[in-house]
Amino acid sequence: MQIFSVSFVYGQELDDIGNEKPLAINGSTSFSQLFYGVSGIESRRVPYTYFANASLNLSIYGWSIPFSFSLSNQNTSFQQPFNQYSINPSYKFVTAHLGYTSMSFSPYTVSGHIFLGAGIDVVPEGRWSLNALHGRFLKPVTYDTTYSDATPAFERMGTGFKAGYKDGKNSIDFILFRSTDDLNSIGALPDSLSIFAEENLVVSFACGTTVLKQFLLHAELAGSALTRDTRDTAIHQSHILASPEFLFTSRSSSAYYQAFKASFNYQFSGQSIGLGFERIDPGYRTHGAYFFNSDLENITINVASSLLKSKMQVNASVGTQRDNLDQEKLSSFRRMIGSINVNYTPSQQATLSAAYSTFQSFANIRSQFVDINQLSPYDNLDTLNFTQLSQSANLSFSYSLGKSEDRKQNMSVNLMYQTAADKQGGVKQNGGTAFYNTNVAYSINWVPQNILMSFSLNTSVNRGSGIDSQTFGPVLSLSHTFFDKKFRLMFSSSYNNTNNQFTSGNAVLNFKTSGALTLKKKHVLTLSAAMIERKTNNAEQKSFTEFTGNVGYVYSFGL
Repeated sequence: MQIFSVSFVYGQELDDIGNEKPLAINGSTSFSQLFYGVSGIESRRVPYTYFANASLNLSIYGWSIPFSFSLSNQNTSFQQPFNQYSINPSYKFVTAHLGYTSMSFSPYTVSGHIFLGAGIDVVPEGRWSLNALHGRFLKPVTYDTTYSDATPAFERMGTGFKAGYKDGKNSIDFILFRSTDDLNSIGALPDSLSIFAEENLVVSFACGTTVLKQFLLHAELAGSALTRDTRDTAIHQSHILASPEFLFTSRSSSAYYQAFKASFNYQFSGQSIGLGFERIDPGYRTHGAYFFNSDLENITINVASSLLKSKMQVNASVGTQRDNLDQEKLSSFRRMIGSINVNYTPSQQATLSAAYSTFQSFANIRSQFVDINQLSPYDNLDTLNFTQLSQSANLSFSYSLGKSEDRKQNMSVNLMYQTAADKQGGVKQNGGTAFYNTNVAYSINWVPQNILMSFSLNTSVNRGSGIDSQTFGPVLSLSHTFFDKKFRLMFSSSYNNTNNQFTSGNAVLNFKTSGALTLKKKHVLTLSAAMIERKTNNAEQKSFTEFTGNVGYVYSFGL
């Protein structure tokens, strides 16, 4: 048995209080049974399983209080809203966040971290805006030697605000976030755990401008001051983030990091070209985000064009990324990415799209053993350089047949190609792979009869080192609604035959049928059955037949 108690309450417009119903109740109950049987292999699940679910939502003047309950012969859970609770009332241009909530100022400062406290967004129609927060970002967790899964943590409190100005063409944002761990919130920890009370100050300045309605510029510079152990001795440091001593205490374990991102876009006559640059120092971290990628530098170029009276859209991009910015790692990594996408709509019936992308990564390992034993600076320049190249291409075409409103037909063709190869010291390795896939599909919809049928053929080829396999098979599906669309019946079947260098004639046949009946908009009865049959000539695998059936009922209500 498992019990969970997690829930969130969403925003409520205070302007609507008095107009909302004092009390509203809605919810649903459901019950389903699953039957299973198999021959030829061991059972992969129990023969019989039942599931019962119930949900209830109380709305008091628009504020929601949800409950849910589930029961089965495998698991039982009950959920109610009193463990994590949040209220987000708003009045005109002011929105408050109370309880367990999250806010986002920018990727380098505060970004989606859940905290227990209060926040406010003040966004009037004018040019100024203000966001602020204060609360507990980490709950104290006492060190327990008998329970290794619980990671100790100091209580962490955080405060931040964001002030912004926008006048249509120009924008300026200033962000400040400060957090500190309470050293006395838990007992003393052994230093071997490498868990210490920290202090963090993050300051960010962002600006953007539009020149002549065509040039768009945006940039953000953020700095993070981080003390890894607040027990260390306070010292004087000349960094700008160490100057406001009432906000941050500089210590011997304090370090300072920067993150910078800038973009430039030029738009003209339905075309655009953009340039982006991002650099994040190694070790950059903020207490306002759960996870952060650091030690990287990105450069990207993007081009978008609209041609042939907007019938063709072309988007292309190329970029490079590298790490080991301070050259302190034994290995460095660099990758290049390029892609192009073309969409062409010559008529209302036809659509053609094509895409191509390439990815190259370069890794250089600076082995200390090689450095010691090389006879000259020119030895071993290539043997520890690794290159990986992967490419993918996709071509798809769809066409609507005929113009009848009673019978709609569509045909589509999709082609895909992927390849990957490795090089070491400029020599191609044997680990390269290639994958090809083709899909041809046809569908027809008899609108007055509510009948839909589709048929497709799939072919896949996978080739590489020690791999040479082909898979081919059709897929057929039918659906029909009866009794004024109250009852829907569906059927589908597929067949796949796989051949490789070891075996031939491995086949999988799949049948599935399902039905759903809706009565008085509140009652839904469902029934489904599926069968899989696999025939194989591989001695390491077994042929088997597997059956799964399901019967269900759902009732929805509201007061």
